[in-house]
Amino acid sequence: MRNTGNRAGEEVVQLYLHDVLAQVTRPVRQLAGFARVRLEPGESARATFAVHADRTAFTGRDLRRIVEPGDIEVFVGTSASDLPCRGRVRLTGPLRHVGRGRRLVTPVEVRPAGPEQGGTDAAQS
Repeated sequence: MRNTGNRAGEEVVQLYLHDVLAQVTRPVRQLAGFARVRLEPGESARATFAVHADRTAFTGRDLRRIVEPGDIEVFVGTSASDLPCRGRVRLTGPLRHVGRGRRLVTPVEVRPAGPEQGGTDAAQS
């Protein structure tokens, strides 16, 4: 993200996920993380989200929380209606039940970006 104006400002970068094919109906876009970023005029920054597979958990047909293997669409932007950065990741392995210890937080790191790196990235770990 880059501040192209002549005044300092703040922007909120948002990360949304969508489970492409789940055993139950899932939201088209589910907010999974966000960060408020202050930028001086001409300044740019890069936001990197660390998304744990637990963030894709949902209540399955048997009413237990699960993480299901499959494709997850990733969207990053400034609002649910402005998501210019898109990608897809694949969760592999067997279906997994998750409990109270599941990870619900999506850490985000915001760093100054060089002149050629004015964008916003979505990363999965």
